Order: sequence, then C-alpha cells, then structure tokens
Amino acid sequence: MHPGSALSFRRAPPHEHGAPTEVEATLVRSRGARADPGSLAEGGRVGLIRALVLDFDGLILDTETPLRLSWEEIYREAGLAVSPVEWAAFLGTAADPPAAYVLMERHLGRSVDREALRLRCLTRENELLAKEVPLPGVRDVLDEAGRMRLLLAVASSSERAWVEGHLARFALRDRFDAVVCAEDVDHTKPFPDLYVEALRRLGVAPVDAIAFEDSVHGVRAAKDAGLFCIAVPNRVTRHLEFPDADLLLTSLDERPLDELIREVETRLSAGSS
Repeated sequence: MHPGSALSFRRAPPHEHGAPTEVEATLVRSRGARADPGSLAEGGRVGLIRALVLDFDGLILDTETPLRLSWEEIYREAGLAVSPVEWAAFLGTAADPPAAYVLMERHLGRSVDREALRLRCLTRENELLAKEVPLPGVRDVLDEAGRMRLLLAVASSSERAWVEGHLARFALRDRFDAVVCAEDVDHTKPFPDLYVEALRRLGVAPVDAIAFEDSVHGVRAAKDAGLFCIAVPNRVTRHLEFPDADLLLTSLDERPLDELIREVETRLSAGSS
C-alpha cells in the first residue's frame, strides 16, 4: 500500500449524497446533444437507447482476480480453501467484501485483526493490479458509444478514489459523463441506489439505458433500477449463473455495440407493444 495514493483507498469519507462533481456537471452540459433521442439517428435509424451505465471492478478493469489471489494467499497460510463459486458470490457489493473476513474468523474460531488483513491484502492486490490493463472490448465500447453520442456513466460499489484513480491511470475518466460510487448513495449493490443516481445525473429514464455488469449482485441492482442489463462475467464470476440478466456475453468484444443496441431496442419495443 502507498499511503496517500488514490489507488490505495478502499474506504473514503462520506459526502453529500446525490451531488454531481463539477467535472460531471460540465461534461453533461457539453455533451447534451447525446441526450436528445433525435440526435441518435444514424443511417436512418432513430435510437431508443440514450445511455450506457457500466460497473467498474471486473467489468472495466479486472481488479477482482488480484483481490481473489491476494486473499487466497492469506487463506492458504491459515489452511483454508474457498471454492471459486463461494468466492464469486461475495463480489459486487463492496470492494472489500466483509464475507472474506467472516470466513477467516469462522475457520480460526476467533476474531482477526481485520485492518491488518485489509492492509496486507491491499498491498498485494496493488502489486498484482500493476500488471492489469482495461479488459478486452472496453475501449471499443467507449469509442463506439462516443460515435453514437450516447451518455456514459460508471456505477460502482467501490470508493471514488479507487475508481477514478484507475480510470485516470488509463486516461478513461473523461470518457464518462458521470461516475457514481459508494460515497454517493446510502446503499450499494445489490440495492439499486447506484443505478438510480447514475440515471438521475445523466438525465435519462431507466428504459433509455443499458447496464453492463459482471456480478450477480450488480445485475440485481440494475434490474431493480429498471434497466436492461447485459452480464459480462469475468475470470472470477464466470463460475456463477446469471438468471436475471437480459443478455449474457463472454466479453465486451464479443459483439459490436451497435448490434447489441439494435437487439435491445427490438426487445424493448416488443415488450412495450
């Protein structure tokens, strides 16, 4: 861990819920043309979808494999084995899953120094994260969304310093009109609050947006907020089933964005008729 580094924070002090940052307010104003449904006409097509809302951990950047590997090292020293399915079920609700500590305490039959474990895990996680780059298809989706003048947001259960620090590291922060994080809501995923707030900041209705998620908890949050949700499991969450997802992809680069949007619009139009 590097004290003071944005990438070191997993918990940040709360601030007023629902207040967009000045950067976000400026971006939405400057990209307001995207929010006009009539401006989405391309090749004679007027789009219904006006926005994309993406999860961060495990969807934009695979932070979840380094997290799992960090905890596996700790568990192995304690003689504890955790199945891939059990571990994957923890993800999506918090960057620092409480269940990871509960498992350790149950195995040892005593309480543990959670802060010491957190710092050890985070140090190792950051070492592993240094080798990671945005997942396949992320930049292509963002590029195509820009060409289609779609609004873009991140909805993450992690803290703002963590999310924006990594987005800035890969020069992706300015691609998003809004970034909604744990500090911005009272309840993170699987509650719908993050998605509700992201839609509010973008100024769009749930039916006008598509959510992209890699976890079961994230899919549930998006669906409860009323969005069409596409699940894109990663190396950790691929062990889970996603019965609530509207579509399932193996990777963001599996299908072109315009093709996905046409399918979503067709389904939404059929469902409303």
